[in-house]
Amino acid sequence: MNVRYVVELQSTERVELEQMLRGGNPRARKVKRAQILLASDKGFTDASVAETLSVGTSTVYRTKRRYVEGGLERALHDKQRPGARRKLSGKEEALLVALACSNPPDGQACWTMELLAGEVVRFTEHESLSADTVRRRLKENKLKPWQKRMWCIPKVDAEYVARMEDVLELYAEDAPETDPVVCFDETPVQLIGETRTPIPARPGQTKRVDYEYRRNGVANLFVFVNAHRPWREVKVTEQRTRYDFARCMRDLVDVHYPHARRIRVVLDNLSTHREAALYETFPADEARRILRRLEFHFVPKHASWLNMVEIEIGVLSKQCLAQRIPGILTLDRETRAWVERRNASGAKIDWLFDVDAARRKLGRAYPVPTDG
Repeated sequence: MNVRYVVELQSTERVELEQMLRGGNPRARKVKRAQILLASDKGFTDASVAETLSVGTSTVYRTKRRYVEGGLERALHDKQRPGARRKLSGKEEALLVALACSNPPDGQACWTMELLAGEVVRFTEHESLSADTVRRRLKENKLKPWQKRMWCIPKVDAEYVARMEDVLELYAEDAPETDPVVCFDETPVQLIGETRTPIPARPGQTKRVDYEYRRNGVANLFVFVNAHRPWREVKVTEQRTRYDFARCMRDLVDVHYPHARRIRVVLDNLSTHREAALYETFPADEARRILRRLEFHFVPKHASWLNMVEIEIGVLSKQCLAQRIPGILTLDRETRAWVERRNASGAKIDWLFDVDAARRKLGRAYPVPTDG
C-alpha cells in the first residue's frame, strides 16, 4: 500500500535546517560543494544548481573556479587562514611568564591580568596591552598566578626514613591474628541541619535541597582500620582530647581485639597520641595493663599519607559523610551502618608501596651515611 507523506515544517524547524545548510560547519560546506560539483558535472546551469541546493550563484561559481584552478582538494577544502599577528614577541612573552612566576607588587595578594598587562607595557615599547592577550598567553603556558596550593614539604632525614621503613615493613608482613596491625586517626565532621524540609526526588525531577542550612557544631570521628584484614571501626565523640584517645586504646584492647597478644598501632604525631594520655585517664595499673598489649608505630612528621587509615577516611567521607547530618546521634547511626556494610563486603586496602619502592623512588633523598 502506497502512503503519501506530506512534510510541513514548522517555522523553527525550517530555520534550523536552513542554518544547517548555510552554516559554518566545515563538514556541511564540504558536502554542499560536493553536491555542486556533481550537479555541474551533469550539465545543470549555475542558476538551477543554486536554486536546487539553496545556495547563491556566487557560491556555485567559486566552487567551480576552485576545481578548475586547483583540483578536487582545493574545491572541497578551505585554505588555511594565517590569522592575526601575535601581539607579543617571544622575548616579551618570556617577560610575561617571568613576571607571573614572581611575587606580586607590595599591597597585592596575587597578580591580576590588568597588573601583568601594565607591567609588560612598562618594560616594553607597547603603548597598551589587553588583559585578554595576557590571559591567552598565560593559558598557553599553563600558568594561573592567582592560584596557590597549600603543600607541606617534608624534610627527609634519618628519622623520617627510619619511621617510614618501620611502617612499610608492618604493611608488608603477613601479620597473624594474634598480632594485628591497626591504623588509627581522627577527623572532624561539621553537623549541618536543614532550615527547610527537602523535596524528595521523583521521575523527571531531582531531589531539591535548600541552599540555606543550620550549623549545629562539630563532632569528631576516631577511625580504626586493620592493615591486612577487612575490618574497620568508627567511634563518634564530641571532642578529640587525650582522654578520648585513651578510651579508644582501651576499646581496641578490650572490645575489638580482646584475644590479641600484641596490637601494633600506626598513628601520627598528634600531641594527644601519647602513652602518658592513658596514665592521665586511668589508674596506673589499668594504664599499664592496656599499654602492655599495645605497640605504637609513628609515621614520619608531615607524612600522613603513610597512614593507611587516611585512605579509609577518604572512602568514609565520600560514601557516608557527603550529606547533611544534623546531630551527633544521626552521625553515630549513619557511620555504624556504613561500617557494618563495608565490613560485610570484605573490602580492604591493597597497599602496594613497600621499602624497596621507597628506596627506588626516594633514594636520592635518603641521608648519606658517614663512617663513624
